[in-house]
Amino acid sequence: MNDHTASGLTGLDDRRRAWAEEAWRHVTGDRLRELIIGLVDIPSPTGDEGPLAAHIAGTLAASGCSATVQPLDDRQANAWARLDGDGTGPDLMLYAPIDTLTVGEENEDLPWIGPELRDDMRPRATVYDDLVTGLGASNPKGHAACVMMAAEAIALAGIPLTGDLVAAFGAGGMPTNARPGGTRYNTGQGVGCSFLLEQGVWTDYAVIAKPGWTVSHDEVGLVWFEITVHGTHTYVGSRHRLPYNNAIARAGEVARHLEEWFVEYADRHTGGTVAPQGIVSSVHGGWPRMAAVTPAVCTLMVDLRIAPDTTPMQARREFSAALDALRAKVPGLDVTARMVLAIPGTRTDPHSWVCRSATAGWEAFEGRGHEVIRGNSGATDANILRGRGIPTVRVGMPKVADAEAPFQIDFARGMNTVSVRAMERLTRHLIRTAVDTVTRTRAEVEGETS
Repeated sequence: MNDHTASGLTGLDDRRRAWAEEAWRHVTGDRLRELIIGLVDIPSPTGDEGPLAAHIAGTLAASGCSATVQPLDDRQANAWARLDGDGTGPDLMLYAPIDTLTVGEENEDLPWIGPELRDDMRPRATVYDDLVTGLGASNPKGHAACVMMAAEAIALAGIPLTGDLVAAFGAGGMPTNARPGGTRYNTGQGVGCSFLLEQGVWTDYAVIAKPGWTVSHDEVGLVWFEITVHGTHTYVGSRHRLPYNNAIARAGEVARHLEEWFVEYADRHTGGTVAPQGIVSSVHGGWPRMAAVTPAVCTLMVDLRIAPDTTPMQARREFSAALDALRAKVPGLDVTARMVLAIPGTRTDPHSWVCRSATAGWEAFEGRGHEVIRGNSGATDANILRGRGIPTVRVGMPKVADAEAPFQIDFARGMNTVSVRAMERLTRHLIRTAVDTVTRTRAEVEGETS
């Protein structure tokens, strides 16, 4: 173990340092590469995570963990595993979602993702020295592999635990509703995490592994709005003879206004570590087969992120006021909006044990004070965990930089490319936080003593 790696143990007492070192001994680049390839090669778009959940549970069971597949329906499932403590300490959950943002198939992803599906956009792993690419290789699967490796290493190390360590892998972590052919509408937005908790897989604290090499104690929530822009159904041959009010053209005015308003909105609500953003994400209107007529309505979808101190109702009223301002500027504009989804933003007390322990680990690895990453507008299942009352922090890997890769890192490749070296560091951090937590008594952590 080199000096830089060993520095990640600074601050632990002799017993916990020895336990963490023994667990770290089982963390290797080869094993992590094997785990991530196994995850990437099994497709798991939102709503179809069942086969991957079975693979995860089987892999963890083979390493000595008590592992379970938890179906939500015949296609969607969570996986989770437990290492039992003696009952005197706090329970800790290491959590990662397992569904991919896109599907990896032309019939669903094209043309929205681009002109073609690159290799990194498909559920097939490719190794480039330290890097592994493939759909979801970093987010979420690289992070899930780190949780698997941490649980496996602690199990193999035989560390005497006081509290239970739970490794959980949630279906439906991506911001989406049902895909075509789905049997349930609510397949995303944290549905797997919520079901996991409802079914009694509960802990005192949680760490969610998601991108960003920092310890985050808060994050944005989100509300979705469906906007309906009304117009007149008419025919191109009658445009000059009949009243003309094209809902699609009006929708363009609405979208342009909102895109400008989102900038002002973000400025007003930026604070702490969050800078909540908004986008117009989709448009639907008219008959593609019949370009000769205009539709009576055109619909837009909006994702508006909200700070932890903003309730969904406050966001709805602020959004309604933005549309009122547009109506005042555009005579005759007939536009309505309804809120169709709401997940509040959440915050964990930065003095909570899990935040303090994870931060101490980060500082031990870096040899300096913790660096907070600000301006965040990403939401994760941490909102589900915190919203149910479990103090939760988020820690993960940074996006692979262009200089590290033989290709340019755009948004998709940032999701689909992971560094094995970064996985080793995150796994060791997760192990350190777990050892620092589930080897203590509840009195120690509840009193926030170390």
